[in-house]
Amino acid sequence: MNKQRAQEIADSPVMANVTYQGIPIYIQHVDHDKETARIYPLNESEHEQEVPIHSLLEH
Repeated sequence: MNKQRAQEIADSPVMANVTYQGIPIYIQHVDHDKETARIYPLNESEHEQEVPIHSLLEH
């Protein structure tokens, strides 16, 4: 995924089908300088992590 698309998904009120390592996730924030995204699994909102944007996959 690229930075622009990750930001569009993060800003959108519509839930997108995005996964990280095969796990459905929610994108909270995109850091354009570091090219990372703060995410959490849809079923575990307390498990936030920062991952490279390129590792996210939109279905």
